[in-house]
Amino acid sequence: MSAPYLIATSILAADFTRLGDQISAAQEAGSDWIHIDVMDGHFVPNLTMGPFIVEACRRATRLPLDVHLMVENPDHLLEDFARAGADFLTVHVETCPNLYRTLQAIRELGCKPGVTINPGTPAVLIEPVLHLVDLVLVLSVNPGYYGQDFIPEVLSKVSHLRQVLDRVNPNAWLEIDGGINITTAAASRKAGAQVFVAANAIYKHPQGIAAGMRALRECIENST
Repeated sequence: MSAPYLIATSILAADFTRLGDQISAAQEAGSDWIHIDVMDGHFVPNLTMGPFIVEACRRATRLPLDVHLMVENPDHLLEDFARAGADFLTVHVETCPNLYRTLQAIRELGCKPGVTINPGTPAVLIEPVLHLVDLVLVLSVNPGYYGQDFIPEVLSKVSHLRQVLDRVNPNAWLEIDGGINITTAAASRKAGAQVFVAANAIYKHPQGIAAGMRALRECIENST
């Protein structure tokens, strides 16, 4: 596979007492995007970041902010996150009964729309909107907490979506998030993923952030 790839560093595993420094370190290590998981305590059990954190990240980095909305009824939050500085706003098919309209609203706000599916959600449910998005995110763990084990069954979904996107929207990025490390990133790359969201593999690497980033890039590049 000769298509480009990106690494999106998830701040979910960062030290929030030094968030600005942690984002800067990821940027200096070569991160392509900063990934921000927003959880509402309803759609997923955990409760995390809101627009204030996105705004702080925007001030800390020039990198694109990849904001993943794991929330019920995301429509009323879109404007706040767009104003805070999100570049990508990704919503779940499971929470958007009017998905077509939600994706249009994201683009009208000046952000790049993305659509996400959980591990147990069939890919066919998002196929009708693939031509509308700039990003497709496949979760390889159940949403809610970082540090879970990668679910290998999602790789067939990645391969299927790669084939569909190549036909209907080849410019859209295909992203994978959950349990990404030097082993699972290589397998995901072979399946057709292009953007790799990594948390522990970067921020918890025993030799530090730069070493984690370097190891992840090497495994992705060697998987082609």
